[in-house]
Amino acid sequence: MLIIAIILFGMLAGAAAQFIVGRASSGVDWTMAFVAGIAGSFIGGLLISLISGDGLDIRPSGIIGSIAGAVIVTAVWTWWRERSTAGLG
Repeated sequence: MLIIAIILFGMLAGAAAQFIVGRASSGVDWTMAFVAGIAGSFIGGLLISLISGDGLDIRPSGIIGSIAGAVIVTAVWTWWRERSTAGLG
């Protein structure tokens, strides 16, 4: 059950990251939301939780870190996609 909650929260964090970055003006790309949310939650949430001393418990620091990580992953993904498509034209 915890894995399902983590996946769903990751998707929500990824969707929120798209709104924060400004990418979601045409709607949420759920594939990007899933990948950015899971990667951001793992990297950002785990890193911030361990730095703040909360361990692996679900705390506000981990939630904030998850969203921050998802924003970073979404921004890098958007930059990379625009860079690769700009070189084609």
